[in-house]
Amino acid sequence: MHERQVISLTKKAHPSLRTEGEAIQGCEASGLLRSNAPCNDGSFGKIVVLSLFAAAQFLATVGAHAQNMGPDAGAKAEDSKGSIELIDPKVLRVCADPNNLPFSNEAGQGFENKLAELLAAKLGKRLAYAYYPGATGFVRNTLNAHLCDVIIGIPQGDDLVQPTNPYYRTTYAVAFRAASGLDGLKTLDDPRLKDNHRRIGLVANTPPGNVLAANGLLAAVKSYPLMVDTRFESSSAAMIGDLEKGDIDVAILWGPIAGYYAKNAGGRLSVAPLLEESGARLSFRIGMGVRHSDQQWKRELNRLIVQNQDEINTLLIAFGVPLLDEAGRALAVAPDQPPPEPAGYRMSDYHAKVPATLKGAKVLTTQEAFELWGEQRSVFIDALGRPPKPAGLPEGTVWRETPRQDIPGSIWLADTGYGELPPPTLRYFEAGLERAAGKDKTKPLVFYCRTDCWASWNAAKRALTLGYANVSWYPEGADGWASAGHPLEERQPEPRE
Repeated sequence: MHERQVISLTKKAHPSLRTEGEAIQGCEASGLLRSNAPCNDGSFGKIVVLSLFAAAQFLATVGAHAQNMGPDAGAKAEDSKGSIELIDPKVLRVCADPNNLPFSNEAGQGFENKLAELLAAKLGKRLAYAYYPGATGFVRNTLNAHLCDVIIGIPQGDDLVQPTNPYYRTTYAVAFRAASGLDGLKTLDDPRLKDNHRRIGLVANTPPGNVLAANGLLAAVKSYPLMVDTRFESSSAAMIGDLEKGDIDVAILWGPIAGYYAKNAGGRLSVAPLLEESGARLSFRIGMGVRHSDQQWKRELNRLIVQNQDEINTLLIAFGVPLLDEAGRALAVAPDQPPPEPAGYRMSDYHAKVPATLKGAKVLTTQEAFELWGEQRSVFIDALGRPPKPAGLPEGTVWRETPRQDIPGSIWLADTGYGELPPPTLRYFEAGLERAAGKDKTKPLVFYCRTDCWASWNAAKRALTLGYANVSWYPEGADGWASAGHPLEERQPEPRE
């Protein structure tokens, strides 16, 4: 299983430097700003959170190591200027925003996190992050500082990076309450928007504002800030909250954001992509971003995009992203069918689409899992693997695991979801179940990990073979739990005796 690796240089030497998921130091003194959507010039903003001094020291370290690298230490291509590609050969290092759902967060719940997991699995690499809020200076202080090797989502035309081929195209969208009299809304010149009582939410300085102005609707607009301090607020969340309360009637948001909130609103909201507007560009192609010198790396990512486009589309649609084809029409993608149950255990590629069933166990939806959790009679068991400490870390490097966020009250039996367990791990699993169930094999047990995670399927199946009679499997896991707005808490694995 590909888990996020957390590596940080010693804080004493680098008090403001964060790599691979460690907490930012000193960010309270910075204006942590984030752009919620493409701006009117088609760009996305980013921000400085890494001190230039620390970045310079890290780059010096990178340069020193590069001089001593063997021939297999990284990508070996050079661009036309002679720059050597320094791509980690064993770890997919991703630049990402730590608090920007539906795109990414530190808990790995965004669709860009899921795409990074897919790419890591295809490349046979571990996955690591350099997390920084996405505002001015983000590229300079992450990708160009060699703290990471790819930005998963970059609009085509952003010249701060070298773009890959786009892997999706999307547009702005309107969200509105179901049964609010706006069913069938497709354009911003719909006469229903001109009713005096209608209020329209809009993020300031985004392209739909030009269309609203052309239709004489600016007086109906409630404006939300484009750049916000993400430690305390989110314009998108605020707008959706106002929509659900009835303070506004229509929310105009970047399509992936609108789709995400509507998908998780339990049918209370409808969303429609804006496909037929004139007077402003509302649709954008999104690719990945790499350094200008990394030609071979870009070609490798382009190959992965082509080979896995159907799977990427399915992932995006699962998050509610409205996809467009090259003609600007809504892209219809048939959902993947879940794979059949294997005869035994899943033995490899543990982060992949899971079956819809588990013979002998009950399969739970998020609502069903939440109800069982509320009854406090079932034991929730996380089977996710624990990320291993990378070998060969430089002297003085401090290893910090990213904290696991679990369903409250769970126990974490780490590494018990692999297809074949070494005898000590099997004994650890058996003893953990005995403690959890009080040696009562009729005790209700709920197994989970993350979305598309075979570890929980394997662990639940293994519990059935051990004679436990009341086994449930929750395939959406902690990701589905969090997406539904349910609480999580930090968890450590159960100790091994």
